Amino acid sequence: MAAQNNAPLPDGLEIAGYRIVKKIASGGFSIVYLAYDTEGVTVAIKEYLPSSLALRQEGQLVPSIAPAHLPVFRIGLKCFFEEGRALARISHPNVVSVLNFFRANDTVYMVMAYESGHSLQEHVQQQRASGVKVGELFIRAIFTQVVQGLREVHASKLLHLDLKPANIYLRTDGTPMLLDFGAARQTVNTDMPTLTPMYTPGFAPPELYDRTGLGPWTDIYSIGASIFACMVGSPPQPADQRKTEDKMASHFDKLQDQYSPELIKLLRWCLEVEPLDRPQSLFALQKVLQATAPAPLPAPAPPTLLDKLRGLAGRLGGGKRAKAGPDTLI
Repeated sequence: MAAQNNAPLPDGLEIAGYRIVKKIASGGFSIVYLAYDTEGVTVAIKEYLPSSLALRQEGQLVPSIAPAHLPVFRIGLKCFFEEGRALARISHPNVVSVLNFFRANDTVYMVMAYESGHSLQEHVQQQRASGVKVGELFIRAIFTQVVQGLREVHASKLLHLDLKPANIYLRTDGTPMLLDFGAARQTVNTDMPTLTPMYTPGFAPPELYDRTGLGPWTDIYSIGASIFACMVGSPPQPADQRKTEDKMASHFDKLQDQYSPELIKLLRWCLEVEPLDRPQSLFALQKVLQATAPAPLPAPAPPTLLDKLRGLAGRLGGGKRAKAGPDTLI
């Protein structure tokens, strides 16, 4: 998706009872702002502004939309609004909290609770830059909570459709939170005047490319891809390439000595190319993740002074016996 090239709302702007502090993120689909509500509580506000459909220049509040793009813009706006309304009904510690949504400037805004922290992608990058492997216990703990949040989403008849480490946010206390749902995030199909689901190569299963047969198994593939990215530092081979020449087996083999067989088996299961070969619900996935990882063999205790003295005595005694003759048993 193209980068956001629209001018953000100006710092200090008052809009629907919120004061914009600054822009904190942007992409081809939206701009996210840090803001304060009327009581001084910090919130994050996401503005629906697809750069391929709308243009806003410095000094403007209302974007310009070409008549040819208006129908598609409105479809996406409706999806964005409905997603915000659906997410507002979900209250779960591992899902972003949507507090409000409103219309202004000919578009829609989603108000979310602001949390301090960083993305799982940033965490993995920092670990690898330090030469530290992302451990299995960490992976199990984080993705157990991710699955718990995602189960609540699926129970609300929603799919995430853009699950990846960049959209899993780690609060300062280490607990994860699902962000940036792709159910309403859309990208323009240049061949047709419609909107089609966006996907991220490597994290998207084959059915997202085809836009058919989506279900819980679609998000489950992306969970497997996200776990793989934590282990390796990069996403799996894109699914469209796997359908012609699947090279993932060698990658799984390389992980055998680094993670438990149970976790590798789960990874293979989630990343099956055929949807029916994957877990069909999150419950089975959660059971495996919550199982205790096999503990590594304890390192031998360092020798005590008494052990060292015994060893020395043994070596001295052995040396004397060795001189007794060729038939002496040592």
